Amino acid sequence: MPSFTVFKGQENGIPKKSTTSKPDQLVGDSVLVKVTASGICGTDLHYKTADMVLGHEGVGVVEAVGPYCHSLKKGDRVGWGYEVDSCGHCIECLQGAETFCPERALYGVKNLDQGSFASHAIWRESFLYKIPEGLSDVDAAPLQCGGATTFSALYNVQPTETVGILGVGGLGHLAIQFAAKMGCRVVVLSSSDSKRAEAMRLGAHEFIATKGAAELKVSWPLNRLLVTAAAPPDWDFILPIMAPRSAIYPLSVSGGNLEIPYMSLILQGITVQGSLVAPRYQHRQMLDFAGLHEIKPIVEKFPMTEEGIKQAIDKLARNEVYYRAVLIPE
Repeated sequence: MPSFTVFKGQENGIPKKSTTSKPDQLVGDSVLVKVTASGICGTDLHYKTADMVLGHEGVGVVEAVGPYCHSLKKGDRVGWGYEVDSCGHCIECLQGAETFCPERALYGVKNLDQGSFASHAIWRESFLYKIPEGLSDVDAAPLQCGGATTFSALYNVQPTETVGILGVGGLGHLAIQFAAKMGCRVVVLSSSDSKRAEAMRLGAHEFIATKGAAELKVSWPLNRLLVTAAAPPDWDFILPIMAPRSAIYPLSVSGGNLEIPYMSLILQGITVQGSLVAPRYQHRQMLDFAGLHEIKPIVEKFPMTEEGIKQAIDKLARNEVYYRAVLIPE
C-alpha cells in the first residue's frame, strides 16, 4: 500500500510528522493530489490536540485520477476545503446545500487520516475545485475555507446594500475585498484606528473605531453585518446602526452562547443567520470571482515541517498572524 507524509495533532498540541497508507489503486472518482500549499485556519486550533491529520485549506496538483473521473486530469491545479463528501441523495444535497447533508464529511469529523498538512491527499473529484489561472497556489489556499466562508455570507447580496464588516483579520480582510468588488458600500468596524489605512486600501468606504466610543454613527444603516472578530461585540452599540430587516452573520467560531437583545431584533425585523462554508456551486464561483477581480489574501508563509507548523499555529493562537498563514512543503 502506498503511503504519504501527514502532520497530526497530539495531546500536547505539538504537530507530529506521521504517515498515511492508502490502497494501491484509485477507485471511483478518487483523485490523488500532491499538496503544494495549505492555509492554516482558526478551526485548526481546535484540533491541534486531537489524534488526527490537520489542515483543510488545501491546494495541490493532480497526480492521478480514478476510473470514474471525468473533469480532472493529471497536472490540473485544484483545491479543497472544509467539506470533502456528502451522500448526494438527500434533499439538502439535491438542493445544492450539501454542507448540511446528514452524512456530510467535514474536517475534524471524518477522514481523520488525511488533511492538507501533508505531502498528498486523496479526495473525490466532485469535491475538488479547479484553481483559476489568476490565483497562485499560495493565494488560493486561504480561500478554500476563509474565502468560502465570507463569500457564502455575501452570496445573495445586492450592490445597493451597505455591508458592515466587524473585524479586520483573516476573514475580515477577505470579506472587505469581496463586498467591495460586488459593488456594495463597505463599512468596517474595528476596535482601533490601527487598520484604517489598510481597510480603505482593500476597498472599504468607511471605517469606524469602536473602542471607547459612546455610540456608533454610520453614514448609512447596515443591511448586512459580517461578524469576523474573535470576540462578540457589544450588541447594544451594534443594533442601533442596523437597517430594518437587516441580517447579521456570525462567522467566527466560538463555544459560548450568542446573546442578543430581543426587542431590537423584533422591532427592526433583524435576522441572525447561521452560515457555514460555501456549498460546491458557490465555492466554484468564489474562486472564479476571486481570480477575475484579483482578490487575494495577505499571507505569511511557513515551511510545512513540524517546527514550521508549530510556529505558525502558535502565532495564530496569539492572534499575531498577518492575516493568513500558509504552509509550503519543502
